[in-house]
Amino acid sequence: MATLIFGMMQSLDGYIAGPSGGPDSNGVLSSQAAAEMPPPHPSTFRHFTEHIRSLDGILYGRRLYEVMTYWDEDKPDWDEVDHEFARAWRPRPKWVASRTLKSVGPNATLIQGDVIDYVRSLKSERKGDLEVGGAEFAHVLSTAGLIDEYRLYLRPYVLGGGKPFFAGPVPPLRLLKHEPIGEDTVRLTYVPA
Repeated sequence: MATLIFGMMQSLDGYIAGPSGGPDSNGVLSSQAAAEMPPPHPSTFRHFTEHIRSLDGILYGRRLYEVMTYWDEDKPDWDEVDHEFARAWRPRPKWVASRTLKSVGPNATLIQGDVIDYVRSLKSERKGDLEVGGAEFAHVLSTAGLIDEYRLYLRPYVLGGGKPFFAGPVPPLRLLKHEPIGEDTVRLTYVPA
């Protein structure tokens, strides 16, 4: 059975995007949030590249999936770190939960029908780690008891509001471990209590 993980970068006050911002086409917080929480250090970015390589697949909500399709095609301004991430991300299987999309891109499957049943079945069929992308989607799966691990990547910034990591009430959690990632990030790993 696969392990379902929800992990995202967030500010010290618990936000993944600022009051008027969200991830831009590079997966970096944009608008007001960009001025407050800059892109991660290259060593942190490399951590995420290795993490993506280790996954058996990724489940996305529509909005984050659309942001992440940025990595489907090489861009002229990319450096080697960007190319490396794209090479890791592209071949990973992806599943997208959306009521509005009619189709999805390469290596992606549009989830049809009941998302809870679909993810429950997917977990039972797969063996490695599956990551959930998107706070609202993670909340739906968390409420159904499907998320096995929460990874909070804390960065030393305060956004003062915006989109929170937890889209609903925080489930009862137990700290499993903590570790520095790169030069400005600490990962806290929790499991349901």
